[in-house]
Amino acid sequence: MKILTAEFVRSVVQLDQIPKGGYPEIAFAGRSNVGKSSLINCLLGRKKLAQTSSTPGKTRMLNYYNINNMLYFVDLPGYGYAKVPEKMREGWGQLIESYLRESENLAGVIVVTDARHPLSELDLQMVSFLKELQYPTLLIATKADKLSAKKLSAQLRKNIQTVQKYGVEDILPFSATAKRGKRELWMAIDYLLQEVTP
Repeated sequence: MKILTAEFVRSVVQLDQIPKGGYPEIAFAGRSNVGKSSLINCLLGRKKLAQTSSTPGKTRMLNYYNINNMLYFVDLPGYGYAKVPEKMREGWGQLIESYLRESENLAGVIVVTDARHPLSELDLQMVSFLKELQYPTLLIATKADKLSAKKLSAQLRKNIQTVQKYGVEDILPFSATAKRGKRELWMAIDYLLQEVTP
């Protein structure tokens, strides 16, 4: 997809604040500090559209980005950051769950993981929940440039074995720094959009 326009629309804390327009939505889920904002900026060819933070857990709302007046990227709150108060974490979890259960325009979910580590229990809970809701799900392993080719291949293989029971057969390695996986991810997103566009 050629990016002609990309702009931040709004942050949403309640579902009745979701932007109107009926555009298909691609949501990005993942642990705090896993690199969702950097991935979104890389995909859109922008440096600071999605705000990155040195403080994990800063994204506390659904952040909507309008792409070419035809698509929304939705950055979901990061999950699993221990220093955030439990009550706040529960609130984010409820917001994410409500959005995923009730969204009328969600075309698919990109679950962002860290290539350097095994999938967390929270990652697996998210993948399982998405399977239950029958949403198309793509797993991305960011920071792929931080590992040697041999170590990356070994870790991806282990992680794929972990999620195969949820119907996930592949994990796409991605690096915002090296722009690795950008073309392949856009191809996957385009495919998801074709599935929901008449």
